[in-house]
Amino acid sequence: QVQLTESGGGLAQAGDSLTLSCSASGRTASPYTMAWFRQAPGEEREFVSAISSDGRYLYYANSVKGRFTISSANTKNSVIYLRMDTLTPGDTAVYYCAATLTQTRAPDRRESSYDFWGQGTQVTVSS
Repeated sequence: QVQLTESGGGLAQAGDSLTLSCSASGRTASPYTMAWFRQAPGEEREFVSAISSDGRYLYYANSVKGRFTISSANTKNSVIYLRMDTLTPGDTAVYYCAATLTQTRAPDRRESSYDFWGQGTQVTVSS
């Protein structure tokens, strides 16, 4: 079992930056494939970004490419970050961290590919 805890959400104004953190804990020595998803009010949850289990491959949704940066604090990906720059009101959502123990260089963008989820952290961007 893997537990995920997100932090770093909050209120921001358009153009501001925020950095989200996700910490994974569990009884496994294997590196995690990690991802961020978000869910805006009244919308379905959508893929935001992912990092491969070896940390070398990064993926982004088109809507955040060039503004958001995913990174890892260690080789296991047990702590990851999502730096969000040039925020817009359209980025307002609950942001979820997700993990799978599947080792891959091409993390899937589908929710169903991730076995573990955090509780989410709210990001609200005002204009």
